[in-house]
Amino acid sequence: MERYSKITNKNQREIVLLKGFPCVWGKCSFCDYILDNSTSKEEINKINFEVLENISGKYKVLEVINSGSCFELPEETLEKIKEIIIEKKIEKLFLESHWCYKNKVKKMREFFGIPIIFKIGVESFDYKFRNEFLNKNAKFKTIEELKEYFDSPCMMVGIKGQTKEMIDEDMEIVINNFNHATINVFVNNSSKLKRDDELVKWFIDKYSYLDQNPKIEVLYNNTDFGVGE
Repeated sequence: MERYSKITNKNQREIVLLKGFPCVWGKCSFCDYILDNSTSKEEINKINFEVLENISGKYKVLEVINSGSCFELPEETLEKIKEIIIEKKIEKLFLESHWCYKNKVKKMREFFGIPIIFKIGVESFDYKFRNEFLNKNAKFKTIEELKEYFDSPCMMVGIKGQTKEMIDEDMEIVINNFNHATINVFVNNSSKLKRDDELVKWFIDKYSYLDQNPKIEVLYNNTDFGVGE
């Protein structure tokens, strides 16, 4: 499991994949990332402290992810991240959270005291597909409601059951409404959902130009940021 990397193309930054407590929702139909968690605070902090030692502050930007939301990191880990931000003079932070923590986002911004790009797993702006098919439990109704709390949607493309029309609408929303977004191309995992290779090929053919868009990061594989396994 790789837990530290540098992103050197768009939005240059260091990134760490930390360990957290179990995901508060943990029922998304496409997700098996939640297997990387623990109920032992001692184990979590031990691993996280070792990973955080790698941060150099080279880009003055840091991204922290875990197998759920940043709110599932132990207090000791959060305090350690804050220490490193101060020590290494980090100027911007990327964090991620599930929609259910929306009312805690402001407090987390205040805790770190530097600009934060808060990511959220939206997967699709199609309400029914997102909440019924993907079982995301992210029940916002409008883009404006989402943007009250979060800055950067993480989208998913290439799942059997998804349509070209859904993806076209998602890309239009992302391009025209957000200053940062991540597009994840679905890769088969241990979940019951399957990749639609034909849809993926269509997406790559049509939207390859997004690779040149500085606001949008397209992940063709789960490990394209250099962390994970």
